Amino acid sequence: MKVLEHEFPLDIRISFSSFFDQYREFLKSDNKLIRDRAESILKIAEDYPELEEGIRTEERVQELLPQIEFVLEDSFAQILQKNEIKIATIPFNNTVVKSTERYKNIVKAAGSDFEPQIKNLDEDHYFIMGCSIILSQYYGYKIDFRRPFFYDIPDASGIMRHYRILYNGDFIEIIKTDNARDITEEDVAVLIDNFDNVEIWKEKFPPNSWIFKGIVIANLFDVTADVSLSEFKTSLLKYDKTQGDFIGSFQNIFRGIFNLPEIKVGFSNYNEEERVLERVPFKTIDSYVLYDKFSDCCETALCKGTYQYLFEKSEPFAVSNIQKIHETYPDELMYSNLAKQNIKSAIIAPIENNGKLLGVLEIVSPNIKELNSINANKLLDIMPYLVDSVLRSKAKAEDELELVIQQECTSIHPSVYWKFRQEAKRFILSKAEENPTSFREVVFEDVYPLFGQIDIKGSSEARNGSVQKDLILQLKAIAKVINKVTEIDSLPIYDQIKFRIENYINSVSSQLQVDTEQRILNFIKNEIKPLFKHLKGTNIELEGLINQYNNSLDKGTKMLYKHRKAYDESVMLINKKMAALLDEKQKEAQKMYPHYFERFKTDGVEHNMYIGESITKQNSFNKIYLYNLRLWQLQVMCEMENEYYQLKQDLPVPLDVASMVLVFNASLSVRFRMDEKRFDVDGTYNARYEVVKKRVDKAKIKGTNQRITEKGKLVVVYSQRTDEKEYIKYINFLQSKNYLEDEIEVVELDDLQGVTGLKALRVNILYNKNKEDKEYYTYEDLMKEINK
Repeated sequence: MKVLEHEFPLDIRISFSSFFDQYREFLKSDNKLIRDRAESILKIAEDYPELEEGIRTEERVQELLPQIEFVLEDSFAQILQKNEIKIATIPFNNTVVKSTERYKNIVKAAGSDFEPQIKNLDEDHYFIMGCSIILSQYYGYKIDFRRPFFYDIPDASGIMRHYRILYNGDFIEIIKTDNARDITEEDVAVLIDNFDNVEIWKEKFPPNSWIFKGIVIANLFDVTADVSLSEFKTSLLKYDKTQGDFIGSFQNIFRGIFNLPEIKVGFSNYNEEERVLERVPFKTIDSYVLYDKFSDCCETALCKGTYQYLFEKSEPFAVSNIQKIHETYPDELMYSNLAKQNIKSAIIAPIENNGKLLGVLEIVSPNIKELNSINANKLLDIMPYLVDSVLRSKAKAEDELELVIQQECTSIHPSVYWKFRQEAKRFILSKAEENPTSFREVVFEDVYPLFGQIDIKGSSEARNGSVQKDLILQLKAIAKVINKVTEIDSLPIYDQIKFRIENYINSVSSQLQVDTEQRILNFIKNEIKPLFKHLKGTNIELEGLINQYNNSLDKGTKMLYKHRKAYDESVMLINKKMAALLDEKQKEAQKMYPHYFERFKTDGVEHNMYIGESITKQNSFNKIYLYNLRLWQLQVMCEMENEYYQLKQDLPVPLDVASMVLVFNASLSVRFRMDEKRFDVDGTYNARYEVVKKRVDKAKIKGTNQRITEKGKLVVVYSQRTDEKEYIKYINFLQSKNYLEDEIEVVELDDLQGVTGLKALRVNILYNKNKEDKEYYTYEDLMKEINK
């Protein structure tokens, strides 16, 4: 009988011998009705012996259907025909020998051409499942190969229903043929480690080498709700809103859960920062509450009842007749929007976590009363998984915003972060709607700038001096090796190299020229290095000197890095200490009033600050906050100077620093330069501020050769008389707090290129010898105390 389309280890024979054996036992019953029924069944077995021996052709099954139905009648009780979903079949196959009326009606509703197929059972697993029957029924191995099997059958409304199949194997017999192999424990050990290797299974169980004799009774159970919930969880775990028909498949799952073929699903996000509902930024996902808007205030978008249920009760709000309630409350925007979309009933449910609203789930129907407060309870099983998904989605959206900001802008200070988030949202939404767009420049208008720096004095000279010392040390170390070479082998060429080394030492000692440094580096790289490599193997003593020289070099640069290292480490320690103190103090300043802040490490630490209404986003700015920040800046500069001179005695190179503050009396506009990933002033007039910033620390006091910045002094550069008066007040206050000495020096600056009329206040900073010391010193006094 060809009832199987694929290879199978079992030769199928539909037999009712197990049934007949049962009825032979019934002949011993005291109940006459049972005995009479058994006799009539066994009469069929006598008249049609092949029903017991096994039917081998499908045609013969069809011919004997009346007798088969009679034999199976007790297993398919007439009174349960319309309730049970039951079939008589053969294992893992779609052949149905007998079924209940309910099963027939289910298949009929699916369409005349529909044939149920077992879900998720491919050809290889089909064969292995046959082998599992043999191992279990014949050999008695307790190996659990069982897995749930399903039929997917659409109903008359087009909703896919899921039916789980439970097999009853009480009426089967497995018979071994001469072609069958004996299965040993070793074979079983191999098989259980190779479930997916069907070739091994076919080797142990050749096709049709065993006989299946009997029939399987299968009960089907409608598990659509459970499967839909499972698919719902799975889709939430793996979905990508941007790929495929995500919302279509999502709606089908909800239709299965609610058993309603016409419902639709929408979403809206809740933006807690602005207290608005927003569309999910993907074109395929609708929001029926927002209708034609991208976002709307919650109190406006939701009716009073919905708002109360979502925000106060955290419960779904169901409206079974939208048209009726819209007529009662014609001014409510939510009902008006839903009615315009031909929505007749709806459930609006909060997606919330720990009392915090994340978003809104919108389930809508074009039919009156189809959605109501009763079936809204189905959401109780769904919501925990939806909450997890929304939390992941929000985290992903935050990451995407962060990514856009980082890619387009660079690291952004918290005070202006909100502006970049706004632009990033607009940018992502435009991309989702396939509108050509670019990330626009962010501008803050009418803000007041503050600039300050604590600069390392004479850093260029100190750096050059360290390079000079390292070059001289390295040249002398080379000369030591060459002197030894001339003792061993007095070739004229070695004398010539000695001569060149002495000239280089003299040249570097007097003054370091850029071309001189480069000529020495080329000389060492191109001539000395190859020579030493050649000489290493010629003499043991010489090899020791060369190894000593090589070990003194830096592993990375292959140059002597002693004094320059000490200088670099000193600069690094200064920058690290000053930046850490400034960052810590900034946390306090931000609490006073939010403002933009950035700092840079160069040969010292510079900082920019901008304060104004457009940065804070709130209508709260007053100039008192600007004055407060200016005073704070002066105080912090004094504290940084004190912190530095506590550090100075521990530095490898005892450098000095000088502090300066630049005052700009007018407000300006600041633009984030997308190409340079940084803020810069906007406009020609405002550019004057940047010019002064870059040049003023090199400016000199008018009529002298003295730089405006000086160690031990705090310098305030300004241009307006009003600025002078304001900053003298701040200085007087800091003098009263022992930050500054009493005397204030007012000087004019030499004109800079394109900038004239600058002046400066200079005042000595007071220092503590240590943090516990209550005495205050000028710079000169402090140096005397430290050096005692």
